[in-house]
Amino acid sequence: MKQDLSMKGAAQAASQPTVALALGGGGARGLAHIHVIETLDELGIRPVAIAGSSIGAIMGAGMAAGMRGEEIRAHTLSTVGHRREVVNRLWQLRPSSLSEAVANGFRFGQFNVERVLRAFLPEAIPPKFSDLGIPLKVVATDYYGQTEHVCERGDLWQALAASAALPAIFIPVKIGGRVMIDGGIYNPIPFDHLRGLADIVIAVDVVGGPDGDGKTIPSRIDSLFGASQLMMQSIIAMKLKEGAPDILLRPDVGRYRVMDFLRAKDVLNGTVAIKDQLKRALDERMRAPKLG
Repeated sequence: MKQDLSMKGAAQAASQPTVALALGGGGARGLAHIHVIETLDELGIRPVAIAGSSIGAIMGAGMAAGMRGEEIRAHTLSTVGHRREVVNRLWQLRPSSLSEAVANGFRFGQFNVERVLRAFLPEAIPPKFSDLGIPLKVVATDYYGQTEHVCERGDLWQALAASAALPAIFIPVKIGGRVMIDGGIYNPIPFDHLRGLADIVIAVDVVGGPDGDGKTIPSRIDSLFGASQLMMQSIIAMKLKEGAPDILLRPDVGRYRVMDFLRAKDVLNGTVAIKDQLKRALDERMRAPKLG
């Protein structure tokens, strides 16, 4: 009898539509992705493929490595969401000598993103794509090639660093001799790389836009990041005209800045509504007589 019930459960699971997940770039705003991962965990949904840009690639790597959303949340709050821990980990990254600084590609005002990621990301993320439990596509931008570069095999940490190499903050990363920068610059939400891989493609947009009273002149850094947001939203709008994902989620992230990682708890508290939005959207898609 137990075997019959087990077989019935397996058959029902096999009949459920498959899901693929695209997580977009947006710096600290991307912490809202944790809600999406937690919701899929609660529903027992394991994506058949994940694609991500910048912070979305990092969150996607955690999920693809087998981490649950609650684990990603706990790690985030205990590291980038904790001021003392941030200071301690950054202090450990300091070069011990001038020769070491030069060897590590030191540039005034810019950080080595590969070293930063190794200091902050969880050990659960493996060094190679082949060690992941879910296929992952990490999007970076080929700076001189003026196009996107999709990483799916080889060195996972290098790919994540390239995808997160935010201009003016981090030193670009080389992959195969090519200079790479933040993947969100060219493809803010890489849902297009998931077409045909699942019955339902979920995309999460955390780019946001400049936030303010409409009158105050933004600071130099705010205007730089704000201009990037406007550019990325323009790219997203054009992509949506070519073909939208089955579910597009846009958590309320406008009030948070790109580097607001120390406000991790605030970001999570302010975007929790995305959980119910995802559940409703999935329920509608699951009930639809025909997918696609």
